Amino acid sequence: MDRRKFIKGLGASVLFMGVAPMAFAKGNKKRCNEQVCREAWTKLCDYRIKEAPYAYVHPQKRLPNVFLYGDSISIGYTLKVREELQGKANVFRTFRNGGASNTFIPNMEKMKKAMFQPYLENGLNFTWDVIHFNVGLHDLKYLANGKLDKENGKQVSSLTEYQTNLDKICKYLISEFPKAKLIFASSTPVPEGADGRIAGDSVKYNKAAMEVMAKYPSIVINDLYAFTKPNFEKWTLKPGNVHYNQLGKSEQGKKVAEVISKQL
Repeated sequence: MDRRKFIKGLGASVLFMGVAPMAFAKGNKKRCNEQVCREAWTKLCDYRIKEAPYAYVHPQKRLPNVFLYGDSISIGYTLKVREELQGKANVFRTFRNGGASNTFIPNMEKMKKAMFQPYLENGLNFTWDVIHFNVGLHDLKYLANGKLDKENGKQVSSLTEYQTNLDKICKYLISEFPKAKLIFASSTPVPEGADGRIAGDSVKYNKAAMEVMAKYPSIVINDLYAFTKPNFEKWTLKPGNVHYNQLGKSEQGKKVAEVISKQL
């Protein structure tokens, strides 16, 4: 055999051997079935499925996939984020109130195994492009017998515990979603007279969070505390409440969408 032809043929064989397994791996993913995913999401959300922020979102092809993780503050701005990013990204959220930092990884794992392949046959088959996440307001609250009580209750997470949990969260996200752009949102203000929470604790917990985030320079910071604080009186649902009226939800949603857009 001609030496040149032999080398050319050998090169083609090696190339095929390298490409074929990758092609097989890609082809091994089954197509995402909307009915299967919708039913799984409905079951996962349970009674919350009736609330608009928990409406099922089916990924449109060729659009990046964005995931919102957070507590009731994020529930409040979810719809505005979707509206702002319509046609630019598929915007999902976690299936429940994200709660305290110690529930983050269990919640992420539960959603993964309920909604994604290979755990769910014909389930979602992509990975996240952007993850916008927050934990904090449920860590700094005080509970007694499961109810908000800052006089007699115990704080859910100490500052040290919060930092430890947040560090685990960052490591988990970077390991599990190495190609995703990560955005951490600071916790919004706690006003005077808030049930089960002490005014000013958001500042302490945000400072603790920034100490952790300093170890992960690739994680973008969305300072929702600084954005919200000057407008708190105008945006608050009512005095002594950590939640926001429609204007507040809308403005926070615009801000979150703006920060996410820069990472798409």
